[in-house]
Amino acid sequence: MEKNHNLTPEISEDLKKLNMRVSQMIEDSSLKKISDLVLEEATRLTGSDYCYVAVVDPVNKDSVGISFSHLTGGCQYYADLGEARFKIRKDGTYGGLLGYSLDTGESFFTHDPVNHPVAHGIPSGHEIINQFLSVAVKYQDEILGQIVLANPQKDYSKYELEIADEIASIYALALDKML
Repeated sequence: MEKNHNLTPEISEDLKKLNMRVSQMIEDSSLKKISDLVLEEATRLTGSDYCYVAVVDPVNKDSVGISFSHLTGGCQYYADLGEARFKIRKDGTYGGLLGYSLDTGESFFTHDPVNHPVAHGIPSGHEIINQFLSVAVKYQDEILGQIVLANPQKDYSKYELEIADEIASIYALALDKML
C-alpha cells in the first residue's frame, strides 16, 4: 500500500492497520471474514451508512456481493445464501449505477444517484440512496471486485473517494491471493 499524502495521519494509520490485518488474515481466514472487515472499515472511515463489497466471479464474471448492508427486504435472503449475485450481461457489461465502476474501471461518486446518466431505478422497497460512491477493486489492471458506499454523514468528496480507493487496493491484494 502506497503512503498517500492527501489523507490525514489518523486515516493513513487506520489504513496501514487495515492492510496489516488483511495481510495476516489471508492465510487462515475466509473471504467472507475479510470482506466483512472491509465493509466495516470502509463504512467507518468514509462515514457511510451502507456498504456493498463484491468480487468478480473468476469463472463466469458475475458480480458477487459477499458482504453488504441490508437495504431491501430481500437482503436477508441473499445473506442466507451467502452472496448477492448480479449476472454479467450478454454484452459483457453489468449496467446501471451499481455496475458503472465495474464497466469502466473508474472510481466515482454522485450526490444525485437517481439522476445519474447510467441509473435505471432501484428495486421496490429499497432504502433511499441519497449519495453513492463506487470503486473498482483492481489488481494489476484486472478488476477483481467492487466496493460501493452510500449515504454518508456528510457529502462525499474526493477525500472519501481516495479513502475508498486505498481500501480497494488492500482488498485487491487479498482477492488476488484468494480467488
